[in-house]
Amino acid sequence: MSNTATGPLPLLPFFLPASGGQRYCLLHLPPPGQSARGGIVYLHPLAEELNKSRHVAAAQARAFAAAGYSVLQIDLYGCGDSSGDFGEARWDIWHNDLHLACAWLAQRVDGPLTLWGLRLGALLALDFASRAPLPVARLLLWQPELDGRRCIDRFLRLRLAARLLASAEAQAPGDARAELAQGSPVEVAGYLLAPALAQAIDAVSAAALLPRVPVYWLAYQAPDQTSAAPLPALARQWLDQGAALHMASFGDGPFWHSGELLACPQLLEATRELCHDWLAPERNTS
Repeated sequence: MSNTATGPLPLLPFFLPASGGQRYCLLHLPPPGQSARGGIVYLHPLAEELNKSRHVAAAQARAFAAAGYSVLQIDLYGCGDSSGDFGEARWDIWHNDLHLACAWLAQRVDGPLTLWGLRLGALLALDFASRAPLPVARLLLWQPELDGRRCIDRFLRLRLAARLLASAEAQAPGDARAELAQGSPVEVAGYLLAPALAQAIDAVSAAALLPRVPVYWLAYQAPDQTSAAPLPALARQWLDQGAALHMASFGDGPFWHSGELLACPQLLEATRELCHDWLAPERNTS
């Protein structure tokens, strides 16, 4: 846990009852005696990216808690320490998990609700917010996946890479696609991908999801990229359509698939600066 001037911040691990079993959660709380300014629900990325990024998400959650927010990290169905196998996971179940997490936190915390997602978790947050089952004040997107089909294609390439390393007969992503189209699950890096999940993610595109709340978007920019990265086409589209979009970059590295654990101080600092309008300490007007 994070150490502050008043000591470690409260951290509560628990299992949230849900359809098909339980969901493992971590609740990061503000310093003792301080009321929460709002709630934040974190949505993790796909498959092994969850494990590789968990430490960075936890560091950011502690920073949010130190700023006065209650932060709920939830392992979605079939992921992490929650009930179910990954092969049983479905996009609509993850939507239901997110609704459950938001409702649980909203019942216990006054103030605005923020959805914070990494990679596919960011695309899930966008998709969820577009359906507006619960009031959401803002979205924080860390290196968001913008197109579900491309996300699945990249995931399937992991199987090709593993077969090449094992000197086995290589299989192109298109072959895995054929298996999925025929209704057969595909094993990728130890994860069994169900056709129903792949097809549902394929159908989600951020280009079709105009945010109705402010969006804070953090994008990775390689350290050797000296000039500022051009504004993504989707960002220009959203701005032209009137979205309230705030963007920044970070250069720590793609920690979500790195072979080593990266601390990512640039990302944490960039998040603090980008979200300054709602993270800055509240002024005492009394």
